[in-house]
Amino acid sequence: MQVQDEDKPYDEINVVPMLDLAYVLLVIFIIMTTASISGIKVNLPKASDAPSLSKPKTKAISVAQDGQVYLDTYPVTMDELRTQLAAAKAANPELPVVIKGDTVVQYGRVMEVMDMLGQIGITQMGLVTQPAAR
Repeated sequence: MQVQDEDKPYDEINVVPMLDLAYVLLVIFIIMTTASISGIKVNLPKASDAPSLSKPKTKAISVAQDGQVYLDTYPVTMDELRTQLAAAKAANPELPVVIKGDTVVQYGRVMEVMDMLGQIGITQMGLVTQPAAR
């Protein structure tokens, strides 16, 4: 058995505690990042047995309580919305779009968005609702 000489410095550093700390910080960062991505707060209407419309490349259009339109959480005007969706449709002809309209928003505002989607040629669209309380 070899005894460590007291005057001799250590040849290696124990990195296990640093790795443990790094893994804990990584887990905390992942949890906090995914928890903070929630989008625009919209009070959705209730519906019974709404099918899941989540697809990987789905564009989400939200119409907030004050009538402001959002495309994937970014506020846009109707002209900007038309331009961005036309570009996305050119890249993906089967572009699915979901519309989240607040329960108190004017029905005409949601219809403007749906009419504009029809003019662009987007046929895969859906309305997002909350499941009915049971």
